[in-house]
Amino acid sequence: MASALNHEVRRLYLDRSPGELRGVVTLDGRPERLLIEREGEPLLPRLGERWRGRIRRRLPHMGGAFLDLGAGPDALLKGAANLPEGAAVEVEITAEARSGKGPAAVYRAQAAGPPARLSPGASLEDRLRAFAPQSPLAEGDAAREAADMAEEGVLSPSVRIARGALLTIERTRALVAVDVDIGEGSGPRTAVGAANLDAVRETARLLRLKGLGGVIVIDLIGRPGDPAQVKQAARRAFAPDEPGVVYGEISRSGVLEIAKPHRETPLAERLCDPDGRPSARTIAQGLARRLLAEGRADPGGRLVARCAPEVAEAALILEPALAETLGRRFTIQADPSLTRADIRVGTL
Repeated sequence: MASALNHEVRRLYLDRSPGELRGVVTLDGRPERLLIEREGEPLLPRLGERWRGRIRRRLPHMGGAFLDLGAGPDALLKGAANLPEGAAVEVEITAEARSGKGPAAVYRAQAAGPPARLSPGASLEDRLRAFAPQSPLAEGDAAREAADMAEEGVLSPSVRIARGALLTIERTRALVAVDVDIGEGSGPRTAVGAANLDAVRETARLLRLKGLGGVIVIDLIGRPGDPAQVKQAARRAFAPDEPGVVYGEISRSGVLEIAKPHRETPLAERLCDPDGRPSARTIAQGLARRLLAEGRADPGGRLVARCAPEVAEAALILEPALAETLGRRFTIQADPSLTRADIRVGTL
């Protein structure tokens, strides 16, 4: 797709597949956000939802408390410091859980009753439309392609950006490190400066796509000739992440530090197991899409999918929805000789 960085053209896509909805926002033709909802996932507090919780332990030194929401780890409650332990309160979720850390919530009112979700957040489609209200919502093949591209971007640590620069994003427990490498023969200083501006814009986009926040350290190429220009580019690029973004100075070694609020669970945590491998459910969703594509290409054929046992088990929840489209002309077979990532779809 043609680039239009100066105009920031956003387009919306909604991909519907068995057991899963994927919403995508693209920015100038490249994925900027990926929203996922999966059937059968456990109920966990999501951004913007209202919950009733019970104060489990007060934290006077922090002006808050640990809050039992009845689902997932305890939330960190801000405000309501004077309420006693055991009190029931209504809260709004301001940040989702991540990396073993519970969600964050703000106090809204006193309440009565056991911990529970009081009201769901906006639907995936409504959240998606809010990012670009004037853009039409594309579905079908274009949405499937956009969602697959977005998912690949979430899981890829490195990406080649304009002017040949390589951008690598690595998440640690303390921060997110971003390395910009233009390689040998980078050309004149003006090209290096332009590559740094590209890198700042692409970093902001990719962090939104991956759902990453916290302290962001960007190791730019050399020492920027015009630090003010780089900081101005950063403020424009991270504007969609406001409020709450803090911009540091560029160090003598060319490192730009930015603090961006945590709001959503990082997408890699939803798509992968703790060891970093795509989960059996993620592979099963890909298997379902493969079956649909093969079924459309061969309307009368009987389809067979072979996969690792844990993927076959994860696919059980998807079979009723697959049958609505394909009928009963497909079989999913567990094959212990296959690795998790290895799925094979063919016809009988």
